[in-house]
Amino acid sequence: MIVYAAIDGISERLKMNIALIIAGGSGSRMNQKIPKQFLNVFDKPVIVYTMEAFQRSNEIDVIVISAVHGWETMIWAYANQFGISKLKIVTDGGRCGQESIYNGITAIEKHYSPEDIVLVHDAIRPMLSEDIIFDCIHTVKDKGNAVAVIPCQEAMLETKDEQTTNASYPRNQLMRTQTPQGFYLKHLLSMHKEAKERGITNSVATCTLAVELGQTIYFSKGSEKNLKLTTVDDLDIFKALLKESTENWVIR
Repeated sequence: MIVYAAIDGISERLKMNIALIIAGGSGSRMNQKIPKQFLNVFDKPVIVYTMEAFQRSNEIDVIVISAVHGWETMIWAYANQFGISKLKIVTDGGRCGQESIYNGITAIEKHYSPEDIVLVHDAIRPMLSEDIIFDCIHTVKDKGNAVAVIPCQEAMLETKDEQTTNASYPRNQLMRTQTPQGFYLKHLLSMHKEAKERGITNSVATCTLAVELGQTIYFSKGSEKNLKLTTVDDLDIFKALLKESTENWVIR
């Protein structure tokens, strides 16, 4: 694993809040020639919008990125171009999300305290607001972990063949998870160590890994605007929201 770090000038505050941006995906569902986190939207790469959200936040001290191999130099160039001074480490992503997170937290471990809070966040959720960041961090401090969620508003139907159904599921018993997902660094390291020992190698997200390990997850604030750019339709929605009012979504 290759780690590119710029550690000079890091704050000496005893406890830090670190944003770990996961940018290791290839973006196959977007059907583009480059990974979707590097697509330009209004002359700015998607990942830059995400970095800027954490750069603006008074709650965040450090940004770390776990990226697709070969894009590390480009990320540093983006950081210089757009004034992302909090970016301190860029490391290789992995073959899956779980591995990318593991690579990120092991890089963080070399330079920061086990007592620091890490917010794991998708690079392709660029419309992250300050209050979501704030609530995630303070829920971690209060409860021990935090996962941004929003209620499930749609009717939920069960299916076994992905084509038909004869059963529904109560939507009030479901929550839609987003990122950031916040944990103390020591907790993340312990979870990934246990997962490796138990042969859990491809959990969908940090919150699902925690659940698979029998842990209780606490909810923090999410938002419908905190959308994940998975398809071309999502990209169109993102563009429309940016056109509507950049300032509004930044301050909410």
